[in-house]
Amino acid sequence: MVEHLESEEGVRLLLTPNQSLSWRGNVRVWALLFTLSLIIATGMALAGAWVVMPFAGIELVALAAGIYYTARSCQLREVLSISPGNLTLERGRRTKEAEWTMPRRYARIRADMPRHPFTPPKLFLCYRGQDIPLGGFLNVEDTQILLRILEGKGVSIDRRAPEPDIGFWY
Repeated sequence: MVEHLESEEGVRLLLTPNQSLSWRGNVRVWALLFTLSLIIATGMALAGAWVVMPFAGIELVALAAGIYYTARSCQLREVLSISPGNLTLERGRRTKEAEWTMPRRYARIRADMPRHPFTPPKLFLCYRGQDIPLGGFLNVEDTQILLRILEGKGVSIDRRAPEPDIGFWY
């Protein structure tokens, strides 16, 4: 998702992954599945198939790990600040974990265009041989919105066509 954040110095863009549920919603879904699995596993154990209980527990632990990993990945935030003189990218989850500042005049956005129309372009913030991934979690529509905003603000964008497939599987 791309959000405009107004600032005195220029434009700030908040880039976040799409998130269907909050953490509380994820816990509620897991609790519902836990209850349903417990009822089914208890019924099977009472019917004599007690070996179902450990597998139900393993399944619930794996589901909890998957929900946690996905929810943690959805907390990633990137803030791209565009001022008259600089481009600044800040990245982190709850706090700023990394920051890159580069002169706007020499920095550019490289967009590696995909082979398939349903795949978003891969964006990189480039300056002096340094390629910093930008918005790797954005979907196709959000990436196009970001590119339009950046073009509107005068940031140079280098679009690269996909390299042709040369190999056995065409």
